[in-house]
Amino acid sequence: MQHSAKLLVINIKTLAGVDDGTLLMRAGKQQNILGRIDDAYLLISGSLIEAFGEMRDLDKTLYDIPGLKVIDARGRMIFPSFCDSHTHLVYAGSREIEYVDKIKGLSYEEIARRGGGILNSARLLAETSEEILIESALERLNEITFLGTGAVEIKSGYGLDTENELKMLRVIQRLRQLSPLTIKSTFLGAHAVPAEYKNNQGAYVDLIINEMIPRVAADNLADFIDVFCDRGFFTTDETERILMAGIKYGLKPKIHANELDYSGGIQVGVKYDALSVDHLEFTGDEEIEALLGSETMPTLLPGAAFFLNMVLAPARKMIDAGLPLALASDFNPGSSPSGNMQLILSMGSIMFRLTPEEAINACTINGAYAMGLSDQYGSIAAGKKANFFITKPIPSIEYMPYAFGSNKIDSVFLNGQQIGTP
Repeated sequence: MQHSAKLLVINIKTLAGVDDGTLLMRAGKQQNILGRIDDAYLLISGSLIEAFGEMRDLDKTLYDIPGLKVIDARGRMIFPSFCDSHTHLVYAGSREIEYVDKIKGLSYEEIARRGGGILNSARLLAETSEEILIESALERLNEITFLGTGAVEIKSGYGLDTENELKMLRVIQRLRQLSPLTIKSTFLGAHAVPAEYKNNQGAYVDLIINEMIPRVAADNLADFIDVFCDRGFFTTDETERILMAGIKYGLKPKIHANELDYSGGIQVGVKYDALSVDHLEFTGDEEIEALLGSETMPTLLPGAAFFLNMVLAPARKMIDAGLPLALASDFNPGSSPSGNMQLILSMGSIMFRLTPEEAINACTINGAYAMGLSDQYGSIAAGKKANFFITKPIPSIEYMPYAFGSNKIDSVFLNGQQIGTP
């Protein structure tokens, strides 16, 4: 690595999210442990973290490195960038009219039955060019970057036919090339049942298995496969068939599960070694027991629960039982129109009673795990990617979830490079 690519941040009030790089997640009591160093320095070499420690231990000869860039972070803190493991941020239009329907008392399922919801987004997407989808998604990616997100998963699922699902995945592929964010791609053909298959859901499942998955795999367009396994959407049997087909083509499972009922989706996710099961409003003792013996990351989506005024997942019970938890934004036009992970962090503490440390780990290292990225992202560790943000002057770590309406971030660094202004 050339000396000119080195960056030294000094006088960091608190360097948070520090670990030795061997940890892939934090679970149970461990989730309340947030490594921290006060009055710290951080040394970046190229795109990677090289070293960190207390200012009193800083090797002064570092200042002699030719081309070294030095940033004085006095009064400011550094956190690892947020890892948002569940979004639908490629979409063609907002759905604020349905939001008014919700205010008037219609449920998510009632709106879906009327052809709204996901089907509404599918209609809009079919009419929109890839160029416009890329342009609008880049704006959203730019917004979440400056709110602290460094890695994000994006799902298809507003296509609901082969060509439009492939179109969405091509857009995500292009975003990977255009954005400094680390992006993971998920094929979610089983997001809803298109109107023309309303009375023949099995035929749509067959289409996903026999046509969509082979095409997605042939063009190498996705990392993961996802299914909305819940009441009124896809059954556990259908979910199993789709996941098995995806696995055959090298797609790792993730699952939308138990948002609307005890659907069996969590158990199916565990059975097929899903990287994560997401939503989880309806999680009981059986579900917790299944997750405890697994490597599947339970992921809560507070934005959706808040926006839809849903029953809350038993987050405290899950962590106390020894489970890990991740938090993600579910950024989408219908049920969580925000990708602000600072807000999600706050919701973790406000709604789910997570300690600030538990919530920060849920938004960083555990979110990275839910994307298969925690060996490289989600904490401050030597050899990991230099994805972090410097806060504005703030009094404490606890202030991050406490001040839920403010942007606490001063500057953003991805792959060791400072990202310009929004």
